[in-house]
Amino acid sequence: MSFYIQSVEIGGPRPFYLLGPCSLECESFVWEMARSIKAIAENLDVPLIFKASYDKANRTSIHGARGVGLEEGMRTFDEIKKLYNNLPIVTDVHEKEQCAIVAEHVDMLQIPAFLCRQTDLVVAAAKTGKVVNIKKGQFLAPWEAKKL
Repeated sequence: MSFYIQSVEIGGPRPFYLLGPCSLECESFVWEMARSIKAIAENLDVPLIFKASYDKANRTSIHGARGVGLEEGMRTFDEIKKLYNNLPIVTDVHEKEQCAIVAEHVDMLQIPAFLCRQTDLVVAAAKTGKVVNIKKGQFLAPWEAKKL
């Protein structure tokens, strides 16, 4: 059974790609990445969902760059959609309170691997009605993933 996120078929015969910068840290770089990746995807006729995080809350160092934050991130996602003809967007969510807010600005929510067993977060993401991509935690055996 397949379904669509805008024009991108999920679960069909063709692979789709989640591509973009790790995080929204430098606005000019984000614009260049969105433009370039979209052009490449169109040229190669491959389905694309733009991926970037407004907050990388799971850095290995507390001093690592985190991104632009929730408010600025949502503004940036809205501008990317407007400028690039409603380009589908996926982003990570780290807290259940963020899910409903973020869902108004993107097409898919992603649960980072380290948070894949956080029941309240997964339930809050699902309640938005958006597609949710739950990354398999490194600590999770493949046969355990079906229980998520």
